[in-house]
Amino acid sequence: MAQEAANEAAGGPAEPSWRDSVPEASAADLENLMGTGLGAAQEQLQRNGGFLPFALVVENDGEVRLMAVTPADATEGSDGDFDAEGMISDLTELLRQNRADFRAAAVVCDITLVEDDSDAIHVAAEHRDGSVFAAVLPYAANTASREWDFGPLAADTNEPAIWVD
Repeated sequence: MAQEAANEAAGGPAEPSWRDSVPEASAADLENLMGTGLGAAQEQLQRNGGFLPFALVVENDGEVRLMAVTPADATEGSDGDFDAEGMISDLTELLRQNRADFRAAAVVCDITLVEDDSDAIHVAAEHRDGSVFAAVLPYAANTASREWDFGPLAADTNEPAIWVD
């Protein structure tokens, strides 16, 4: 399913795919991170009603591992809000510092699609060979079923952030 979703986000099987320009092993790593990241974020939404930014890595031996950072304490009068941008920055820095230990990484976060007035899961995956792939999955609360409704997965643009110097 994750591979199908990634293919669909990349334009579907009838159109040229981002996979055409990416080595097969790299594409497999990126799709694995994409599917795992989307699944973990959806599970956290279902269970907790939200999720904090997190990262996933494919270690050099092929093992997938989750990485997280602790949010900074909320400031007085902020109603317990956390600094998501700061967490994403901390995750990116942690990934950069440890990039020799893995061959691919992805940062998963909750974003707002302003033009669609919707929340979305955003996954930005990057391989040490320079390949990148990102996607967004819009979602909304369904008050009738008390579940989450997910929209279509769509490819997004992304710039390398981990294997850059």
